[in-house]
Amino acid sequence: MVKVTNWLTRHRRHKRFIARAKWFSLWRWTVYNQVRSALIKQWQRAYVWRKLKKRDFRKLWIERINAAVRAKWSRYSVFMGQLAKKDVALNRKMLSNIALVFPQVFDKIFDHVSE
Repeated sequence: MVKVTNWLTRHRRHKRFIARAKWFSLWRWTVYNQVRSALIKQWQRAYVWRKLKKRDFRKLWIERINAAVRAKWSRYSVFMGQLAKKDVALNRKMLSNIALVFPQVFDKIFDHVSE
């Protein structure tokens, strides 16, 4: 009886993995076991960094808003609380972009909120 090795499927899978790792160095793009372990590690790190990127951007937006509010001699927490009381529907990303690009508009928002 002939031994079935399923060579074609395995070869296609290996080629698919090796094609994704062609920029790796040394044996990490030629030896399948090394390629597979490197790609799995890379995918795990990419997953983690996608989560951390959201956290880092939120911290950046808060720092920008805080800097703009501190220039007005106020505090970030007080400003955000007043925004919530006045029902101003601007998120942190939009507020930070307004504070960075259009400081006059941010001044008007601040004056409206702090009335």
